[in-house]
Amino acid sequence: MTLAEPQLQSAYSHCLHIAQSHYENFPVASKLLNKQLRLPISAVYAFARSADDFADEGDLSQAQRLKRLNEYIVELDQIKKTLAQTPPVVLHPSNNPIFIALADTIYSYKIPIDLFYDLITAFKQDVTVQHYTDFNDILNYCQHSANPVGRILLYLNKSASAENLKDSDSICTGLQLINFYQDIAQDMDENNRLYIPLNELNTFSVSKDNIKNHLNNPHTQALYLAQIKRAQTIYQSGQALACRLSGRFGLEIKMIYAGGELMLNKLAKKSDSIYQRPRLTRLDKLKIVWRGIFACL
Repeated sequence: MTLAEPQLQSAYSHCLHIAQSHYENFPVASKLLNKQLRLPISAVYAFARSADDFADEGDLSQAQRLKRLNEYIVELDQIKKTLAQTPPVVLHPSNNPIFIALADTIYSYKIPIDLFYDLITAFKQDVTVQHYTDFNDILNYCQHSANPVGRILLYLNKSASAENLKDSDSICTGLQLINFYQDIAQDMDENNRLYIPLNELNTFSVSKDNIKNHLNNPHTQALYLAQIKRAQTIYQSGQALACRLSGRFGLEIKMIYAGGELMLNKLAKKSDSIYQRPRLTRLDKLKIVWRGIFACL
């Protein structure tokens, strides 16, 4: 691999600055992470954060958003081309430091580049899709939006076994569903976007306009609880992953899992106010730490 060391260091510093400038449920600057993982994770984060901003933030038109996301596909294509050479050569012609760092991360940790294409697919859906016909469509979205993140982290930790990848998908899909169900009002108000399947709205005699108008009645509550119960089943099916992973990375995953489980329980208890996002208290955060430390004892 060929790349001037100062250029690579500068690229990673740029990504780390992006990571440390944003608050997210993404373990970029966690003190639990091994120090050697912070730079590669920051490269992944900078890629995902900037692409997500193209999809959702600012006043860009739909065409402009898609154009910028397509430019990221071109960047990924170039990385794929250079890494396919024998021996692999990473002399990325882009002026974008995110992709200089990302190319190095993909090469160094042998991460399948298709995972990054999957993320772009999901961001494009954010631009063009406002509702989903059935739950399989939503699962497909999760397979592109959330699951690649968990898989990338496993590759970075050198623990991407078939069993771990499968359980990671369950946890990440569950976390994505949690995000959908805690932000129902915000998604509708800001983007006219709904992540509850239309066919299930019909089953429970609820319309999209009902959700848009924040109607809260026995029909919407029953619909909501059905979503939460299914999310709990999916999420809990991946629980074994947290106990198989060891060390600081394993503790990080245990705490992430405990946080998701706690949030699902909060969501299940607020069916009478489904448009209000639950908040984590200081006691809740202590519970997450406690459960993370003692989860598998």
